[in-house]
Amino acid sequence: MKLPTINTAYLARTLLKLLHTPSPSGYTDRVVHLVCEELERLEVPFELTRRGAIRATLTGEVSQPDRAIVAHVDTLGAMVKALKDNGRLQLVPVGHWNARFAEGARGTLFTDTGQCRGTILPLKASGHTFAPEIDNQPGGWDYVEFRIDAKVQTIPDLLRFGVHVGDFIAIDSAPEITDTGFINARHLDDKAGTAVLLAAMEAVRREGLALPVDCHPLFTISEEVGFGASAALQQDVAEMLTIDNGTTAPGQNSSEFGVTIAMADEVGPFDYHLTHRMIQLCQEFAIPHQRDVFKYYRSDSAAALTAGNDVRTALITFGIDASHGYERIHFDALESLAQLVSVYMQAPPLFSRDRFEMGPRAGFPIQPG
Repeated sequence: MKLPTINTAYLARTLLKLLHTPSPSGYTDRVVHLVCEELERLEVPFELTRRGAIRATLTGEVSQPDRAIVAHVDTLGAMVKALKDNGRLQLVPVGHWNARFAEGARGTLFTDTGQCRGTILPLKASGHTFAPEIDNQPGGWDYVEFRIDAKVQTIPDLLRFGVHVGDFIAIDSAPEITDTGFINARHLDDKAGTAVLLAAMEAVRREGLALPVDCHPLFTISEEVGFGASAALQQDVAEMLTIDNGTTAPGQNSSEFGVTIAMADEVGPFDYHLTHRMIQLCQEFAIPHQRDVFKYYRSDSAAALTAGNDVRTALITFGIDASHGYERIHFDALESLAQLVSVYMQAPPLFSRDRFEMGPRAGFPIQPG
């Protein structure tokens, strides 16, 4: 195995392209096209599932049992719940996020015939009119509305403009990369993970590294609404590594630097052997890392397992501050993750036709059942 050089300029450029491409769960065609174009540039073969997720293939020495590495391209967003008499729109969230993070956000409304810009505002938004009532009004999705940047003041105006219940609204990511290496944006969950996976693939292809088994990079499109990798895996996948965010909040051990390896989430512990393979690789290649447990968190791994897939899963993350809000990460974590993913692609599999390793360095085979 070799630790390749990660093209950090490629990683940053890819992340910004992803962040500028709208992709709320249920409206992901644009970002799927973007990732497919990138895979074509990398000369990595891929296919689309029936629902539109991407299943790519990096060919290894043997074809099965193979492994998958998963990131999701869908994000949080909103949908039109009702057209209001004042020409504004009542909203429901797409994915699980708090309306307080939506207040003041700019976004794009997608209708059947076009798109229009607008802003999410609390019902009482004018300081010169409502003054202290602004701070005293309730919070929540029932107390915000979408103001369209068009001449619409009534429901008939909205209908003539082409607005309907169920139209999607994509929230601007508003990214900024500072000279200190911090990245501030919405939707870093999980477009940063997608950029990491592509950067690891680019490094493996550029340096011509050999893989022991077929590796399937998967880009799922419905993780934020709970489905994710539930139906994207081939039946011969024995190991699945998920890339997502880890929360750097009080009471957590995640960090915005290095790799955060998840030991368990709300569904339960991750696979002991695959998780400790990640720890071993970090130790062997001097990749900074820490471990964490997430009580209120699920990912593509949970979606795959609860759907009944017989697969060993692990979760590696980039530490993120203010998750599902206006998020912040550090570039250090993305580079460290890309390094770990690239060496994992080269690592011997836990499971083979005639051997199953019970620990990261175990030397005794057990015949599979």
